[in-house]
Amino acid sequence: MIHSKTAMIALFSAASVFALGQAAWAAGEDTTAPPEKTKTSTECKAGKIWDKDKKECVNAKKSGLDDDILFKAARELAYAGQYENSLKVLDAVKDQNSARILNYRGYSNRKAGRMELGMSFYKRALQADENYILARSYMGQALLEQGKVEEAKAQLIEIRDRGGENSWAYRALLESLGGVRHY
Repeated sequence: MIHSKTAMIALFSAASVFALGQAAWAAGEDTTAPPEKTKTSTECKAGKIWDKDKKECVNAKKSGLDDDILFKAARELAYAGQYENSLKVLDAVKDQNSARILNYRGYSNRKAGRMELGMSFYKRALQADENYILARSYMGQALLEQGKVEEAKAQLIEIRDRGGENSWAYRALLESLGGVRHY
């Protein structure tokens, strides 16, 4: 009997860890903090990224680096305000239909002043994964920039309803809405 209780506890624990991992993925796998600056954003130019192994800036498209490394570099560049370089790095990613890639295409385009193009990428990110709450947060912020407050509130509710109420994505959009829950 003790063994079956132990097995049930272990099974429940494993399921909980899996569920938390899935929630992190849906949240965009981004942390609450901006990415650390590396030589990618401080030294590399023209869409090049730092290759730790080669110890030099390399062309993202010809680098052979995997999608995760390219994504992290593109995210770092976007947060550093280097939107065009971020987009060049995103061009090198193999999985162009990934929600996280489409989301950062939206973010970089919106921040570079191409609102409509940015919004189209947010919509595509949500078509790829309707539970990708980071795209909902960024889209909500873009809607606010366009004066579409009710639509931004709708995205906040979507984030909440998809289990993201305790996430950075929710808090960021809530703060953009003045910090008051509107539902």
